[in-house]
Amino acid sequence: MLLTDVLLLDYKRCQRRAFLNVYGDSLEKNAERDFLLKLRQENQLHIATTLEKFYPHYQKPQYNVSNFEDRAKATQALMEQGVSCIYKGTLFESHEFRQQYRPYSSISLFGDNYRFACLGKPTLLIKHPGKSKFGDWFYSPVSIHLGRRPKPEYKIVAAFYAYLLGNLQETPPPTPTLILRQQNHYEVDLNQWLPRLQTTATDCLEMLTHSQEPEVFISRQRCNLCHWYNHCYAIAQSQQHLSLVPGVTPSRYQSLLDIGVETVESLADACPVNMGEIIGSDLANQLQQQAQSIIDNRALRKSQFQGNIHRLIPTQEFELYFDIEAEPERNLDYLLGVLLIERSTQTETFYPLLAENPEDEQQIWQQFLDLVNEYKDAPIFHFSEYEVETMKRLAKLYQTPQGQLESLLSRFVDLHHRVVTSVILPVESYSLKSLANWIGFHWRDPGIGGDQCVCWYDQWLKTGDRTLLASILRYNEDDCRATLYLKNWLLEFLG
Repeated sequence: MLLTDVLLLDYKRCQRRAFLNVYGDSLEKNAERDFLLKLRQENQLHIATTLEKFYPHYQKPQYNVSNFEDRAKATQALMEQGVSCIYKGTLFESHEFRQQYRPYSSISLFGDNYRFACLGKPTLLIKHPGKSKFGDWFYSPVSIHLGRRPKPEYKIVAAFYAYLLGNLQETPPPTPTLILRQQNHYEVDLNQWLPRLQTTATDCLEMLTHSQEPEVFISRQRCNLCHWYNHCYAIAQSQQHLSLVPGVTPSRYQSLLDIGVETVESLADACPVNMGEIIGSDLANQLQQQAQSIIDNRALRKSQFQGNIHRLIPTQEFELYFDIEAEPERNLDYLLGVLLIERSTQTETFYPLLAENPEDEQQIWQQFLDLVNEYKDAPIFHFSEYEVETMKRLAKLYQTPQGQLESLLSRFVDLHHRVVTSVILPVESYSLKSLANWIGFHWRDPGIGGDQCVCWYDQWLKTGDRTLLASILRYNEDDCRATLYLKNWLLEFLG
């Protein structure tokens, strides 16, 4: 069995994913989402741009077969020649090699019981003056990532490359470099990360050697794009797993296990005094109400909510419901969707302010300002802080007067904030889609999310296929209508 850089990366992000990638049934994997393909393409573009800027004279190992051992030999041949920059090199270390050769690393990643080979594929190998078995030079690894910050998993894998390189060229592990988004360079401190690599590698090997399947824990942000999501989610549902309860984080989960709370039902029935001593009385009360709501499948009014709902959620002759579609890679807000409600005539009009080209963002921003200023007394309902932060960004970028921005923002009503401070619903997350689905609203295109709209917009720019724009507008309009639906439900429930 191989211990690879990809396996270490997966293990650091999610131990269960690493286990399933080795032992899982591939037929149970989700189909790959378009968004992941888009991220992969963007990462390749980022690598190509970085190479052109910093390392235009790189060389790639030449080989006639796909065997990784032969790839590693071809990579080593370039290192022996003293090539200045090697792109897509392969580092391979067998168990037998480790048995015969004393590693130059200050740590040993493997005990005698682990008969694993190691495989690493750093983005680049960069030549430096110094001493190695090759001559008056040695190589250090460079990893190019699309991320904005040097994440722990990036550093673990970079240390893995340094370990393999140190052994291969008979030098101390060379300092690895990360090149992140915006071509920011970051050196990894091996004094800190080699010991962490040792711990991670040992734990990973222990899990794989003994087939120790990690427990399920559903984390929406981390799990949604994983190809094992449906498999793990089905297990979590069958177990009434506490990770399906909003507010149960990994640390809180462990605290609950310590006092014998293992399921949603046991959470609802637990002694509030015991729970309060461990996680605090306010949080204990919140989690118990959430569990009870899930068990009974009914919405609950928060006991501490004393506000005037009609003051917090105003009703006017004209109301605006607002939702944004954005393209993060371009730092672009390309669709400002506004649903206008006129109560006296019971009319609803959707205004899709769309930047068909990225250069049109300023134009749709001005169109948005013109539209909302036609209805100066109309509240602007939205869901989450993103809309407010976007208004601030666009106002600054396009030099909108501060007074005009403040007047605009004073009309914004965040329904997400109103929901989480007033009610508890039997949902697994307080996203707009989860809430609206439970209260009876359904999107016209089931299973579609904002990440798919990002892909559609990217495809539109490449192909000019207007059916893609139609799909985006339909999704955005449904988001606006879901916000309206949620507002009306909340007023009825709390009124």
